[in-house]
Amino acid sequence: MVKAVVGEESQLKLAEDRLSCSTIPAQVGLVIGRLSSNLDRGFVFDLIPTPQNDTGEAACSLSGTTSTDDKKKQSKSKSQPSDSSSLFVDKDWVAEHARQVSRMLLGGMKVVGIYVWASENAFKNSTIALCQTVHGVAEAAPFSENDSNERLLVHICYSPRRWTCRNCSLASNITSSSLRPCDFKMGRVFNSLQTYKCMYNFNLRLPICHEGASNAETLSDILRQGISVHANELRGAKAMVDGNLVVNDESCTTDGLHEIELLLPFFNDTSAKACSQKDVVGLLVFSGSVCSFAYLNSKEPISQAVSEIKGDIIRSLQSRLDIICDEADEDLVPTEDDAREARDVKPVSGLVLHSMRKTCCLAFPRRVFVPWLVGTFICDYLQPSERLEVLKDHCVELMSMEALPDASTILEAEVEATSMITESFWDVAVSFPSKSISSLENKGIETRTNNSNNAVKTTNFNIMAAAAVLFLILSILVGFILTDKRT
Repeated sequence: MVKAVVGEESQLKLAEDRLSCSTIPAQVGLVIGRLSSNLDRGFVFDLIPTPQNDTGEAACSLSGTTSTDDKKKQSKSKSQPSDSSSLFVDKDWVAEHARQVSRMLLGGMKVVGIYVWASENAFKNSTIALCQTVHGVAEAAPFSENDSNERLLVHICYSPRRWTCRNCSLASNITSSSLRPCDFKMGRVFNSLQTYKCMYNFNLRLPICHEGASNAETLSDILRQGISVHANELRGAKAMVDGNLVVNDESCTTDGLHEIELLLPFFNDTSAKACSQKDVVGLLVFSGSVCSFAYLNSKEPISQAVSEIKGDIIRSLQSRLDIICDEADEDLVPTEDDAREARDVKPVSGLVLHSMRKTCCLAFPRRVFVPWLVGTFICDYLQPSERLEVLKDHCVELMSMEALPDASTILEAEVEATSMITESFWDVAVSFPSKSISSLENKGIETRTNNSNNAVKTTNFNIMAAAAVLFLILSILVGFILTDKRT
């Protein structure tokens, strides 16, 4: 249970000045920070306002309602009018904002809750709606499988001007008692952060089973299942920090960048044991490299930094797969002219692998790192055909950054031989639809036809014909030599 919260003074003061200079009566956004169970303390790095939705409406607005009871109170005491205004919060839109922002955060950085800019009465009249919003954000941007049962609700009151922080419990039912006050103060959070980095290489060999032998049949299902299995293996991996094996919960006392190397045991590929040998009809090779960062308080143990690095690696793999699936869903919206043709073309993520005969190579998005606050980074993902200019819209809209930093400061650690590639091999007799081939080629996915029967027959015929001609020539030469000797 987090008992005290410390916010980065420089960033929170900027947020307060921005809100006080605006004319908006209410605003909602995300709280980016960290909840440390080891220190029983929360850290707030920055506040990010939720942008307007697709229709141009704000995610939070003030709605005034005057009930009959309020009118009676006003008539009895005109000198103390009751403010019955409340907040309308677009909970789904705030949760979607949290889902996309969580992809851009690195290890040790999480969406730890929401903030709201509103009057005291409007806040008190909207506690249930705000608790529901906090729950939606927690579901859209979970910390890990063993998720924390708490999130923060920061209230910035402008009448009178003050900051308050409440701990919202996720385990109980959504009631006003779900909120508990906790100590809140401002200080220097970034000065006490330690930075950890890991370059992780992986090579997963995932079996493709015939129909009915496994629940995972499509490309996305097999990859998602393989990532989940590998996550369990990764949690048990040993780690070395700056060349020293991590054996206890001591904290890191030295400054600078700390390198982490993960050590997995040999011959522990449990994904290959998912189904029996007779059920396997193919193989999917999922390999590449992931660059990972984590930021932790200097008083937290090194083992926690290793855990954050492992979690960041798994989230990065899942995020890249989610991006491919999201783009595939967008491509499924056809126009009237090609609606009939689109029915026959499946998205890449929905390809049923055991029914394919082709070999498919799919390049995953690569991770790039953008400078954020006081020496820290956030990340974004680029498709092979995309350039760095694409990052600008994401950073400005999702992270409320005024402008993208200079291109020379953007870290592209995965640009050389670090992009993830899936190579799938099938040995089945069902042919691959030509429309699906053209769809894959349009998406930049390589397809290679294996016409094994025709190729083998043609090759065998050519070899036999060449051997027959060679044998005939040698027979003629031997005949001439023998005749010449007799003469």
